Amino acid sequence: MPFVSQYGFLPLSAPPGKEALYNPAQCASMDAAAPGFGVSIEQLMQAAASAVARTVQRHWPQGVVLFLCGPGNNGGDALVAAQILREQGRVVSVFSLVDPSVRQGTAAWAQSQWQGRWERQCPDFRRFSVVVDGLLGAGLDRDVEGDTAALIQSLAASKVPVCAIDVPSGLDGASGQVRGVLAPATVTVSFVRYKPGHVLYPGRTLCGKLELADIGMPAPALQQANTWLNEPALWQAYLPQLGAQSHKYTRGHALVVGGEQMTGASRLAARAAQRAGAGLVSMAVPPSVWPVYAGALDSIMVAPLGDTLTTDERIRAWLIGPGAGLGEQTRRLTLALLATERPCVLDADAISSFAQQPQELLDALHEQCVLTPHAGEFARVFETAPDRLEAARLAARQCGAVLVLKGADTVIAAPDGRALINACAPPWLATGGSGDVLAGLVCGLLTQGMPAFEAAGAAVWLHSQAALEFGPGLIPEDLIAVLPRVWQRLLSRA
Repeated sequence: MPFVSQYGFLPLSAPPGKEALYNPAQCASMDAAAPGFGVSIEQLMQAAASAVARTVQRHWPQGVVLFLCGPGNNGGDALVAAQILREQGRVVSVFSLVDPSVRQGTAAWAQSQWQGRWERQCPDFRRFSVVVDGLLGAGLDRDVEGDTAALIQSLAASKVPVCAIDVPSGLDGASGQVRGVLAPATVTVSFVRYKPGHVLYPGRTLCGKLELADIGMPAPALQQANTWLNEPALWQAYLPQLGAQSHKYTRGHALVVGGEQMTGASRLAARAAQRAGAGLVSMAVPPSVWPVYAGALDSIMVAPLGDTLTTDERIRAWLIGPGAGLGEQTRRLTLALLATERPCVLDADAISSFAQQPQELLDALHEQCVLTPHAGEFARVFETAPDRLEAARLAARQCGAVLVLKGADTVIAAPDGRALINACAPPWLATGGSGDVLAGLVCGLLTQGMPAFEAAGAAVWLHSQAALEFGPGLIPEDLIAVLPRVWQRLLSRA
């Protein structure tokens, strides 16, 4: 899709089988475990350095290369990579952030590999074709200050291409947040698996082109993952299966609650539930606006909203929130739907109506519920934090339901701690009504018996892929129109 890069956005995907995202603490544990399975830390460092050297040769085959080396293993990777390039005939300079005598452990071994000269003071970056950033690792847990901050600021100001080792220095590899200062990378080389900080914003835009290198980490040393890039491999096995004798009732009956004023929102959601595969979709709407809905919908049944709504055992999943209106009526109806203990999607007003009584909502939710708030709606009920991944994970655990924290880097979190990060949503998806379509997709998949976490992940992916399929100029109705093509491509993978 050639137009995508014009918006400063490229969809990110993982190599097959490498969808897991490991945070820096997990990576450190894997490094420590590797020697027990026959692979030394020095071997891992040599492999990582070789990957960095290959990247430099591929992207910057000419000119002088400067390596900036910090005190830890990130700096060790840089030192070994510098020696590899030197042996290949490249002109290489090395500047160490610390006195070489203070390096310890594997970093000291890496220093012993370097046979070239040291830059005694920070050089003019403009002398070099590329600067390899090996200053600070992904496990940064404090703001960068002092001489290190000044060096990074100088690098950023130089506009010289940067090849970052693992993450650009100053980036928190767990959250994607900038810790004080950062020089954006042109290319970032990471190892084993991507980290959440590569995928979450603003880190996503600061890493440049991401490359993932296999450095021979023994399979038994890999940590149990609880965070993944949102890819079909994680939920495709749970997609509804159509049989030769399937009919509309076996595919499930979804009900979407409509409101009095913003009638378009719930209609979009209902149509999206149809496109997700629900066999039947009904709407329950206030009697005063029944003609508005009935006159606009052909294949969706419309009924007046009444007290008998929750007694219909044929309904497999509910959706309330889009266009429902803020207030007591929405709050009471939401609680009534939740009390049925059937799958339920809560969006928009169904969440915000509990801003004054958040605990009432939290107490009513259950594991078959999916909440789809944007950041503002989320903040009305849950505790916010710069780390979107951990904020969503904590909220899901707190409410006992699946939570979809919408945004450019949508996070899908389950109560048991599992989380997905979506990395394929284009910026033109940011348009009024697109969230209503997403809520409808989730409801349609729940209606067909898909588990809540997997249904949410699939819906978010389908939603993003539909936006990519259509391109700039998209309006919510376009998502619904192109979904069949996205479904066809997805099902052809199976």
